[in-house]
Amino acid sequence: MKDPLLQPIAINTLDIKNRIYLPAMHLGMAENFLVTDQITKFYAERARGGAGMICVGFATVNELAGNTQNIGAHKDEFLPGLTKLADAINSNGSRSCVQLNHAGRYNFSFFLEGKQPVAPSAIASRMTRETPKALDLNEINEIIDDFAKAALRVQKAGFDAVEVLSGTGYLISEFLSPLTNQRTDEYGGSLENRMRFGLEVMQAIRKAVGKDYPVMVRMNGNDFMPGGQGRDELREYARALTTKAGVDALCINVGWHEARVPQITAAVPRGAFAYLARGIKEVVDVPVIASHRINEPETAREIIGDGMCDMVAMGRSLIADPFLPKKVEEGRESQILHCIACAQGCFDNLFKLKHVECLCNPRAGHECNTEYEAAEVPKNVMVIGGGPAGMNAALAARKRGHNVTLYEKNGGLGGQLFLAASPPGRNEFAELAWDLGEKVYDNDIIVELDEVVDGDLIDREKPDHIILATGALPMTPPIPGVELPHVVQAWDVLSHQVFTGKKVVIIGGGAVGVETALLLAEKGTLSAEALKFLFVNKAESPEVLFEMATRGTKEITVLEMMESIGKEFGKSTRWGMLQDIKRHGITSRPGAKALEITPTGIKIETRDGIEELPADTIVLAAGSRCENALVETIKARNIPFDVVGDAKSIGMAFDAVHKGYAAGMKI
Repeated sequence: MKDPLLQPIAINTLDIKNRIYLPAMHLGMAENFLVTDQITKFYAERARGGAGMICVGFATVNELAGNTQNIGAHKDEFLPGLTKLADAINSNGSRSCVQLNHAGRYNFSFFLEGKQPVAPSAIASRMTRETPKALDLNEINEIIDDFAKAALRVQKAGFDAVEVLSGTGYLISEFLSPLTNQRTDEYGGSLENRMRFGLEVMQAIRKAVGKDYPVMVRMNGNDFMPGGQGRDELREYARALTTKAGVDALCINVGWHEARVPQITAAVPRGAFAYLARGIKEVVDVPVIASHRINEPETAREIIGDGMCDMVAMGRSLIADPFLPKKVEEGRESQILHCIACAQGCFDNLFKLKHVECLCNPRAGHECNTEYEAAEVPKNVMVIGGGPAGMNAALAARKRGHNVTLYEKNGGLGGQLFLAASPPGRNEFAELAWDLGEKVYDNDIIVELDEVVDGDLIDREKPDHIILATGALPMTPPIPGVELPHVVQAWDVLSHQVFTGKKVVIIGGGAVGVETALLLAEKGTLSAEALKFLFVNKAESPEVLFEMATRGTKEITVLEMMESIGKEFGKSTRWGMLQDIKRHGITSRPGAKALEITPTGIKIETRDGIEELPADTIVLAAGSRCENALVETIKARNIPFDVVGDAKSIGMAFDAVHKGYAAGMKI
């Protein structure tokens, strides 16, 4: 049977070699709207990796459409850079596309040199906290013309297709939604009027580029906004795009940036939103592309094979592993480095005005300066510690031609990645541990498990260079009563080494404390399988099922000395975690200091005074300390060495991966 993922497909007159589509993602790599070498090399690598079609962007259609870190398509002076980018994609074997967009009220006046963002109506944005200027009819016509001119530039630059972003809360979807469109003219009111702007944009583009040039739209299948647009209106819009505006393909995404439904994090099941693509596919006669959390080939080929869609958008999947398509084609799927939906290097970086990187793939965003050059003299490198820092250090050193032996005191590789994978919705971290371990073995790195390194072992092996990646140990805070038998470490809870009682108090509201609380909150709740069984058999009401899915058997309180909890999480993840804490009925007590653990509970101090909370189990989540006891042993032998990951300074998995990789590269 032929692999559905590898079958060719046509969009208008354009033949595409497979069904893998790299959707447009903001990379934060442009400079003053200009395409940079960083952008070109990023996409060239993914074209070499075998994606059938690559869409870049979004690209701006006028000065108010985005910011200087976006690719510009609104002036002819941007054509040389666009042409270079099209050539980089096309010459490396992929079809090329540019996504055009206008941010509307999602733009910030900060990026516009104080100019006011524009929108269909003057309704403040919850994301920017700014009120946009309502567009008049002349300005609407000018923007429609801007889209058409930008599309023509894309065509002239040599791109194979153009796509327009008509969702996610940006300008076209602001016209579509009754939440943001309160106009009383021909562009507001009825669905027919609210669709008018988007349809006129696409009609103008079609007129500009001609009937044979592929024109696509990326649109919401559901905006997940209360009072906004659900599936029915958006299905009607999809039908109109194809029958009235001549659109050749639709790429279906989900939600606005303001929506409270998680869209990109690991809590979202793989392929969860393919049903929205199916809903659109049922009413149109053009190729439909499914999006979001399609991070591995099996999910992708299943939803294509089941008729849910015609292509799959694999964005962050191809950030993590640019060569995923080629590995599928060559039967090397076991070697794929999967995206784990952590959002630490992609989305979270953008909030910091940094360019896209990747926790899983330290080369992502650094293709210009991370080429592997063979070391002049191969060395014998000893890596101590098989967590993410140690494995990436070993892989980088091996790529440079060194002989590498990796020592791990436990019986398997992965380290704290397995702790990170324990809470609900975080199991993808275990996938990274397995992927890195597979790469270690594939690269002929010698692995010594259950091996504790000491001075005698170092003397026997005589390494030329040592990388110390021995991680961290949980801290035990100096609280009276900490030695009592009902006190346990969060790490032991996360690794399922201990049981907890009904009333649980967690000391520490950082990442580990929150993850432990969410793990315990799931105890006694319905599994997904049980929930579906009860629902389809109408055994209980939806309200009862919701309660049974979110309220378990434990009463959990999280104590945190600071004024907020979960501060270590990135912005993309934290809001969802806090939402889950509320949903599960977990009590959070910021501004609370633990004074003493008693046989029946814990005494705390808050601004209101001292109180005692009853508890059957006290869980310590008070942070970690570096485990680097071997430093002096190594120094005494005058062997060059590096300390990386938590062994050097406590950080996130992202830091461990990147710093381990950098240490291996420089040997």
